[in-house]
This record gives sequence, C-alpha cells and structure tokens, in this order.
Amino acid sequence: MKNFWKIFVNGLINENPLLILMIGLCSSLAVTTSVVNGIGMGLSMTFVLLMSEIVISIFRKLIPQSVRIPIFIIVIAAFTTIIDYVLQAYFPDLSESMGLFIPLIVVNCIIMGRVEAFASREPLSGVIPDALGMGLGYTWVLAGISLVRELLGSGSILGLNVLGPSYTPILFFALPPGGFFVFALFISFGLFLKSRKSKSPVDRDKAGCC
Repeated sequence: MKNFWKIFVNGLINENPLLILMIGLCSSLAVTTSVVNGIGMGLSMTFVLLMSEIVISIFRKLIPQSVRIPIFIIVIAAFTTIIDYVLQAYFPDLSESMGLFIPLIVVNCIIMGRVEAFASREPLSGVIPDALGMGLGYTWVLAGISLVRELLGSGSILGLNVLGPSYTPILFFALPPGGFFVFALFISFGLFLKSRKSKSPVDRDKAGCC
C-alpha cells in the first residue's frame, strides 16, 4: 500500500505530466477555455491511460519487442474509440466542443510515454497507481487552468455567472495567448514548489542565517 501511494503521488505532483515533465501540452492549451472541457478531457485521458496500461502490463511478456509500438498504438486507439463513442452518445455537447482532441488522445505523448516506460516493464500492481496518478495529475492541472481562463475570460464557472453583470470579461484569457500565459504561471508555481521541496532542512537553515 505504501508503494501504491508513492507511485500515485509521483504522477500527481512530483512528476506531473504537464507541470514537471511538460508533455501532452497541445490539448492542455486547446480545451481549457471552460472547466467542463478541462475536466472532460482530463477524465477521458485518464480512462484511456488506465485501461491501456492495464492491458499492456498483463500481456507485456507476450508482446514481441519488434512490434511493440504498433501494438501499443492499437491498444490505445481501441480505448480512445470507446471513450469517443461514449461521449458522443451520452455527452454530445461536450464531445462537440472538444472536437478532434478526443480522437487525438491516441497520439498523446503522456499515454505513449507511460506505456513504453512503465506499463511494458512493470506488473499490474504498479501500473494502476501510475496511470491514476498521471491521469489525475493531468486532470487537476487542466481543471485549474480552465477555472482561471473561464473565470477571467467570461466571468463564469461551469457556465454560471459568478462575477456579476458588471464584470467586463478579459478576452485575452479566452484566446490562445491567454492559455499560454496561465499555463506558464502554473508551470512556474509547480517548479517553485519542487525547488522548495528539494531543499534540505540544513540548506533552508543556512539560507535563513545569511
């Protein structure tokens, strides 16, 4: 159980795919104009990552090294198709607003990277917390960026006007440059927390004495 939480937190914070590893950035900038889109994209990616890692981990010893990449893509594509059809059937508005970014989960660097670096080498007990940590780490960052952009760009959260009719939306945050700006702030904050955590108590004491 201790190892489970260690792996889980690693993906959630220590090696967050967006803030620390900085992979899978395209969707994070494209779909974060609203909180609904950010959460929908994050949970969709988490589902595909979790199921892909589970399947590949189970059959890892049976997959020939020479064809492992095509097999990984087929597995990822299968679960991406499932989540795409589910969204179209039960959440058509969400599916339409995210457009091609759901099918493009197939080529998301986060999934392919974790499948190749982790799922193809580790047993099932390790890949489940890894997939959940990476997926939810991706989700909370998307949700956070979406929250800032939707709030400042339209004065609303989840479609509800929370800043009142007198608020003038800042169009900058609803446009791509605003996405880059907010994302940069999140990355800076993540690196700041990582640098603070990496300092030993002795280093902090020395810094305080000087």
